[in-house]
Order: sequence, then C-alpha cells, then structure tokens
Amino acid sequence: MTERAPVSRKLSSIAESATLKVDAKAKALKSEGKPVISYAAGEPDFATPQFIVDAAAEALHDRANYRYTPAAGLPVLREAIAAKTLRDSGLEVSPAQVIVTNGGKQAVYQAFQAVVNPGDEVLLPAPYWTTYPEAIALADGIPVEVFAGADQNYKVTVEQLEAARTDKTTVLVFVSPSNPTGSVYTPEETKAIGQWALEHGIWVISDEIYQNLVYEGARAVSIVEAVPELAGQTILVNGVAKTYAMTGWRVGWMVGPADAIKVAGNLQSHLSSNVNNIAQRAALAALTGPQTEAEQMRLAFDRRRKLIVAELAKIPGVAVPNPLGAFYVYPDVRGLLGRSWRGTQVDTTLELADLILDEAEVAVVPGEAFGPSGYLRLSYALGDDQLLEGVQRLQQLFG
Repeated sequence: MTERAPVSRKLSSIAESATLKVDAKAKALKSEGKPVISYAAGEPDFATPQFIVDAAAEALHDRANYRYTPAAGLPVLREAIAAKTLRDSGLEVSPAQVIVTNGGKQAVYQAFQAVVNPGDEVLLPAPYWTTYPEAIALADGIPVEVFAGADQNYKVTVEQLEAARTDKTTVLVFVSPSNPTGSVYTPEETKAIGQWALEHGIWVISDEIYQNLVYEGARAVSIVEAVPELAGQTILVNGVAKTYAMTGWRVGWMVGPADAIKVAGNLQSHLSSNVNNIAQRAALAALTGPQTEAEQMRLAFDRRRKLIVAELAKIPGVAVPNPLGAFYVYPDVRGLLGRSWRGTQVDTTLELADLILDEAEVAVVPGEAFGPSGYLRLSYALGDDQLLEGVQRLQQLFG
C-alpha cells in the first residue's frame, strides 16, 4: 500500500500563538481550582458597552442580515471605517479602499499576502507581536528582525532600519502603540521612519489596533499622517477589539491603496467571504455611537498602567520602561537571570516564566515569544485587585 502524502510542510512550520498558549494553560489551571492570576492575554476584561450589544440584538431581527453580503464588508460599515481613518489617522480614503475582516488578525494575514512575494525580506522591529513572523512566512517572505532594547524604549531608529535593508527588502512592519511593549513613537520618530520608507519604495504595514489607547497626553500619530505621500505604499490594519472590548466579536479591517485592496479582496472572497453581519452591525454602532464608555475604559487602563509600573519597579533586578500606549508592560528582567530561585537555576525568560507559574501561580509571557530572551510581557487588562495581587506575588518570589 502506498504511504499517504504528508500534511502541508508550510503549515507544519508555523508555531502555535505563544500568548494564546500561555493563556490556555493558565485557564486550564484555574479550572482545576488553582488561584492562577494571568497577565497573558491581550484582552480587555470589560464587558462590551451595552449600546453595542443592543445594536447587535436589533440586527438579529433584520432578515437582510441572514444572507450573504459583500465580501469586503457592509457598505455602511466601510463608510464608517473610512470616516474613522480620516479622524484618527489623518488619511482620507474612499470606502472602496476598506476591507472588513474577521478580526485584526485576518487583516494582518491578508496585508502580507497582498504585498509580499516569495523571497521578499520584511523588516520586523522587535519586540514584535508573535503573529507577525508567522504571517510573513505564510506569504513566503523572510522576516528580518531589527531589535531595540529597553534603553531605546523598544523603538527602532532609521539608522537600524537602514543597516538591515538589502536589495530584497520590500516591506516594513510599523506598530505604534506596540504590542508587546506599549511603546509609542513620537511624531518626529514616525515621520523620520515614514520618509525613509518613502525614499526607498518600501511598503509599510502599520498596525493601528491600539491607536486610541494612549496615556499622559501622548498621541499615536499615524505614519500616513506624518508622511502623507506614503499613503500609496501603506496598508493600515485596525479593528474594534481593543478600544471597545470586542475581542470575541471578530471585526477588523484593512485600509490601503486600490491595487493592494483589490488583490486582498479577491483573496477574502475565496477565503472567508463576508464577516458575520450581526458583528458588523455591532462594529458600526461602536464606531458611530457615543465614545463615553470607551474613554472610561481607557482611563481605567491608565490607572492600572501606573499601578503595575510602580509595583514592578520595586523588584530588584527589574527595569520597567514607561509604556505610553496599549495595555502591556514589558519589563527588562535580565537582572533576574543567571541565578537560582527557590532551588531552580534560571537562565532564560522561558525558564523564568515557568518558575513564576509554578511558584507564584502567575502567568506571564516570556520574551522569547516576541524576540530575544530577557523580557516578560504582562497585560494589565485585568481587574485592579488581581493586578495588584499578582505583582505582589512576584515581589515575594524575587524579594
């Protein structure tokens, strides 16, 4: 009998999402009755605002939502996304330049599929969100990491990008505010990077999912607002998940020049067709309705941000750059490595995260998921009491 052909070699090379893996492990331990506190998931703990839920409930009674709708999204939602893009990213686009996707993650996948050809090099500032290198690989591109440490507040410079550029470089990933670090590029830094990309004809995929979650008067200036001429070679990725506590609704979008949107739209027509119509109606309500509750959530994140930064800084050997966006803190914990803790030798942050889960029953994501070892990502999108208790457990473990 002939042996069966193997499964896809390309997909077999793709790793499971590290953040979701850690979060799943923490949830499994919780289900066993263990008092685990998890900082792993990038998911707001708030309920979706009621007016958004009400809009979805109303949409359930409209028979038009029971049918297929345009694969690129409901026209009225695409109009609302175009209006948001002008308002928050300073870029005027037509609804035809918008595709509604099943969450921001599909938009990221399709953006790389749209502009990356086999063998293209994609500059990937590190630390980076764990999905980016896998999505680049799925497009047959080659991720080229450009690392910026805590001393740079995790922000790469034009000089670093230029040093990494080759004649195969075609795409730059730009993320501000950043997952996993919470860093926000200044308007001047953003403009310098945008002008560099424009000069060299490099596509920019800019993930703006956290653009409305900024603190201390910071503003996440879009790279196409900083350099308007760059709009012809930039794809913006965004969604309602983080700002409106709608992670489970799965509505994101991509905005870009007509040729890139056309090929991405063709892909989506075969890949998934339209996003759930009820969720699209909910997203429409989120973008066009009152922003009061979104602002209240942002203020709560800000309060938690200040708390977790102050408390982590009390741990000897831990350096904590001040994050000005998103809902993550990314401490430099190299001062805890190369030592023995409670009888266990710890040399990497993979080992450190395991120790923390075993000894303190706290789940964190090790730096290896986002680039080099030596760092931890903690999401402060969890209740205030748990947030404080978890850090106090770390203080006791390493005090």
